[in-house]
Amino acid sequence: MIVVKIGGSVTNPDNVLREVAELDEPVVIVHGASRELDELSRRLGSPPRIVESGRGDSTRYTDAVTMDHFLMAYAGKVNKRIVERLRQLGVNAIGLTGMDGGIVRGRRRPDLRITENGRTKVLHDNHVGTIESVDPTLLTLLMQSGHTAVLTPPIAGEDGTALNVDGDRMSAEIAVALDARALVILSDTPGLLEDVSVSTSTIADVEPDDVEMVIEMAGGRMRTKIRAASRAHSHGIRAVLSDGRVERPIASALAGRGTRFR
Repeated sequence: MIVVKIGGSVTNPDNVLREVAELDEPVVIVHGASRELDELSRRLGSPPRIVESGRGDSTRYTDAVTMDHFLMAYAGKVNKRIVERLRQLGVNAIGLTGMDGGIVRGRRRPDLRITENGRTKVLHDNHVGTIESVDPTLLTLLMQSGHTAVLTPPIAGEDGTALNVDGDRMSAEIAVALDARALVILSDTPGLLEDVSVSTSTIADVEPDDVEMVIEMAGGRMRTKIRAASRAHSHGIRAVLSDGRVERPIASALAGRGTRFR
């Protein structure tokens, strides 16, 4: 089986979903909804606040209001639209969050240390967490009964509270828990680019010894994708960062298009 992560930057995932409908092996889909959440939050008068964490990663500050918007965008609109389309394509899809059935559990980090204008600050009431465990029981039962799970954050905190976690990392942890043969992370770029302004500058392969170097080179959200792919690869899972906008994105990624982790 394979795990496919559809990034929130893939605004029209129909090529991915049509290909999922044609596959003859089990698939678990994990998706984001970052752009949908940004748009919704602006419409509701609470624009997104993207900050830089202490280690230089871009992250979304998620207070209680933002978490309400998060649930609307991720678990609501985007998740159910994907399920709707898959069912139109003949796929027996079921939409879930990481909270459902205790699939993904983690620990809340209520205080977020950030760097802003060169200064370190601490933001409180943060509904963001780190993944601590994945229970694949429900996903396995669904696959055995012919269902395709469509998963999205949030996950459940230690007290059951909904927590925002990185979808790329969540897809990697699910791939590890299910012993997937491959993890395909799709976004709106051809892969990891040596020069972000040149779409043809894709780095074809990343060796284990190069991971920290390319993380330093990469910016923003790409850092989390690299860490997720590296995590899956360290467990013997084939991991690829590739383009979700092409005609057959999954087959293209598995055929070598994008950035492969060796």
